[in-house]
Order: sequence, then structure tokens, then C-alpha cells
Amino acid sequence: MPQNKRESLIYSVLMCFTMVLWMSMYNVTLHLGGFSKEVLVKGWIGFPVAFAFAMCCDWFLVSRIAKGFAFRFLVRPDSTPLKKVISISCCMVVPMVIIMSFYGALEVCIRSGQWGSLGMVWLTNIPKNFIMALPFQILIAGPFVRKIFRAAFPVDCVQ
Repeated sequence: MPQNKRESLIYSVLMCFTMVLWMSMYNVTLHLGGFSKEVLVKGWIGFPVAFAFAMCCDWFLVSRIAKGFAFRFLVRPDSTPLKKVISISCCMVVPMVIIMSFYGALEVCIRSGQWGSLGMVWLTNIPKNFIMALPFQILIAGPFVRKIFRAAFPVDCVQ
């Protein structure tokens, strides 16, 4: 876990980059009906704006709420690091999926011009994104980013 604000920002950038890139490719794959070169192109083109939006949501809104909820209801400061990580990760995924599913629904409506379907697209995106985001965060992105982060910022080393 990050030890100060600078480390927290770096960790958030790494995690947000990993999650948004993966989820962008996943959503474009769903939209196009299968994985192809076109998925990579469209996913990568839409990535920068989605990343910036997700990073702002994460840093200024969601992380505070998620950590506050996790430490109030799920874990204590003396809980094991694994329990803290899983609790915070779960608490981060839920609001981020809701927010980013809305972002994706907005993108669809902007491209199609069918604004009347915004609510339905958003509500159908939430479960599709949640079933991918939570396992990906817990099993792949979280361990991957923590390994990279700890290689760059070893515990108890002044940086």
C-alpha cells in the first residue's frame, strides 16, 4: 500500500491505467461482437479521455469514499494487509463501474445520437462491466500493479 500522497498518486495512475485500458478493450469487444484489430484501434483511440476522466473520478471522489467505507465497516487499521487490499479494491470497483459505465453509455449515445437509450445502455453496462472489473481487479490488475509499485517503491525505503 502507498505510504504517502506521492506514492498514492503514482499507484493510482498505474492502477487506473491498467483497469481503464483493459475495460476499454473489453467494452469495445462487447460492442463490436468480438475481438479484432479494430477493437485495439478503437479501444486505444478512446483510452486517453476515458483514462483522464477515470483518474479524476478516482483521485478526487471515489478513493476517499471507498477507503472511508472500507475502514469504517470492513477493516481496521490492524487488519491484515491482504484484507485491507481486497476490501479497498472491492469498494473502489463498485462506484468506478457505476461511473465509468455511465461514461461508456454517454459515448455510445454521442456516437449514435440516440439519447433516449442512455439510461438503458447505462443500466445494462453496469452488470457487464462489474462481472469483468471485479475479478480482473482482484486477480490480475491488483497483484500486477502492486508488484510493479513495490519494485519501484520498496517498503520502509525513503523515496
